[in-house]
Amino acid sequence: MRFLRYIGVHYSGAEVPLSSLTGLRVYMADRTAQPLEVEPPATPRKYWTRAAIAAWLSERLLQDDTPTLVGIDHGFSFPLAYFREHRLPLDWTAFLMDFQRHWPTDDDYMYVDFVRDGIHGDAFGRFGSPRWRRLTEVRAGRSKSVFHFAAPGSVAKATHAGLPWLLRIRRQAGDRVHFWPFDGWEVPPGRSVIAEVYPASRSKLFLPEGLNSHQYYARSIAAWLRESDLNGSLIQFMSPALSSEERKIAEIEGWILGTP
Repeated sequence: MRFLRYIGVHYSGAEVPLSSLTGLRVYMADRTAQPLEVEPPATPRKYWTRAAIAAWLSERLLQDDTPTLVGIDHGFSFPLAYFREHRLPLDWTAFLMDFQRHWPTDDDYMYVDFVRDGIHGDAFGRFGSPRWRRLTEVRAGRSKSVFHFAAPGSVAKATHAGLPWLLRIRRQAGDRVHFWPFDGWEVPPGRSVIAEVYPASRSKLFLPEGLNSHQYYARSIAAWLRESDLNGSLIQFMSPALSSEERKIAEIEGWILGTP
């Protein structure tokens, strides 16, 4: 398609934004090289933190003009039922700002559970039901609701931890980074892209090669993005066969890249 660099991020909503987490992993590839793990900045912390990943991505995407495709495995938005329940405008940036005000999970020492339990923030003012699912989750089949906290392997905690960091990156990057599909299904030439992915649907295409599950998923994301771009299938994934009404929904709810 048009990208020269591919980054896969396996996310985690555990602990707090400054916690060093083994579940946070980053892999990077380019058009000529397979994905390699990116180590966190040299600090006393052994693993990445959510704060460090957001800062690194912002710097990486803004420091040069290398068109980069980034895949992150947490939800980027909520079902339309959430917008209707809370009478929110159908605007993704406004949604992120409103969410962060009620769920300040990007504060240095804020656990997602602190907000869920009512210790900080206002979770009750912006609740969601695990019965609510996005269109892309229905189409993906196995992916769970972004509000399904109790399910094993749930993406809910990672989503509620990660959304405020998307807002930070968006504010820092401005129009230099295209958040797909919220900024449009078509990506301007030379623009870097950040997209939601679901690694479990693609990881079986690649061998574990002695990696732990967190490394495996991050590497699979970067490898799949790279392979899809090189073999020409990425352009189809970025323009899924949706009706005009379904596209309008997905422009608010988001879409998992690669979902039929």
